[in-house]
Amino acid sequence: MRRIDWNALDEGERDAVLRRPMQAVSAELRAGVQDIFDAVTARDDAALRAFTAKFDGVTLAKFEVGADEFEAAGVRVPADVQAAINEAAMRIEAFHRAGIAQPYEVETAPGLRCRRVQRPIPRVGLYVPAGSAPLPSTALMLCIPARLAGCAEVVLCTPPRKDGNADPAVLLAARQAPGVRVFKLGGAQAIAAMALGTASVPRCDKLFGPGNAWVDEAKRQAAQRPGGIAIDMPAGPSEVLVIADDGANAAFVAADLLSQAEHGPDSQVLLLTDSAMLLEAVSVEVDEQLARLPRADIARRALRASRLVLVRDIAQAIGISDAYAPEHLILSVRDPHAWLARIHNAGSVFLGDWTPEALGDYCSGSNHVLPTGGAARGWSGLSVASFQKAITVQEATRLGIANAGPCAATLAHAEGLQAHAHAVELRLEQAA
Repeated sequence: MRRIDWNALDEGERDAVLRRPMQAVSAELRAGVQDIFDAVTARDDAALRAFTAKFDGVTLAKFEVGADEFEAAGVRVPADVQAAINEAAMRIEAFHRAGIAQPYEVETAPGLRCRRVQRPIPRVGLYVPAGSAPLPSTALMLCIPARLAGCAEVVLCTPPRKDGNADPAVLLAARQAPGVRVFKLGGAQAIAAMALGTASVPRCDKLFGPGNAWVDEAKRQAAQRPGGIAIDMPAGPSEVLVIADDGANAAFVAADLLSQAEHGPDSQVLLLTDSAMLLEAVSVEVDEQLARLPRADIARRALRASRLVLVRDIAQAIGISDAYAPEHLILSVRDPHAWLARIHNAGSVFLGDWTPEALGDYCSGSNHVLPTGGAARGWSGLSVASFQKAITVQEATRLGIANAGPCAATLAHAEGLQAHAHAVELRLEQAA
């Protein structure tokens, strides 16, 4: 990893340090995703079969997972993995259930009441990556809040394996949403299928889930199409930023950096520290641990866009982090709670030396589907509310229109909208 002294850089060089690989989305990638949408629009399931053969190396007669494959998953997944899935599901549900938004009602004037109620999004489309590694944990993070939200239809797409089956652990985790329909489709073509609808795959109302640059771009294009559906957030290649002081454990920090680097070659990891000694120790640890990783080649490619950065102090590191707005932020500092109030832009924060980001990936209970690419400046990670929409309701009695109507009529006249004012004034005359 490249080592950098932040305070020796000019503004342009600092911008370059914080530039994500994803920020250089090529015209070729955008055009490629558009071609996939066009093909699915024109050729429906035939296009999906062609893309699955091309990108996944398997030809499928049908995409939807049947009852037999679901049943076989319960046999193929080792007992300890099944137990871990159930344990993680328990914590994820407990955390998400506690955060369910509650309806409320307020009398804003005598005789005028306003309320806000939640309704589940009817049909949601979930994407669970399985490119270089299947992610049953992502299926848990998507299916559990969808179930708690009360979504009537849950559609899940995940890439097929070379044997033509879906990963059995993903299927097991997906059953956290009873009645889930799983389709063996991956990449941008899966997003296109759920966004457009095909003979096999239902059109969904909102899309959820992380993915590579192609998946992220496909979600963006889906939302931009005429009559396009909603998406959860920009959730592309994974990233972590670690802020560490001289008391941090260099081996822990290096392991946290590598745990994100192994996600994919387009992931990015950053260390900000005010200790030159720690920076050197982490650099050595990264090299030593990298040599022992089965996914070392993938991590090594990600490390090309990653940095070890020396800063003046932790306060400066916090400022840099907020500008970067990381998906994951680890505070490996003494008294991390004292710094938390100064964090404004981050998808999820991990406090102290004993809280690895990997804990949040699997079983702390919080959701690991988080905004990436700087989107944490304005987006939040998934929650039950992500799978719901809020509807406001208002009701005025004769007394209510008498109390609030003059205000509405005055503002309507001020805006030059006489029909608005007339609709109110007619009632005011009758209420008098």
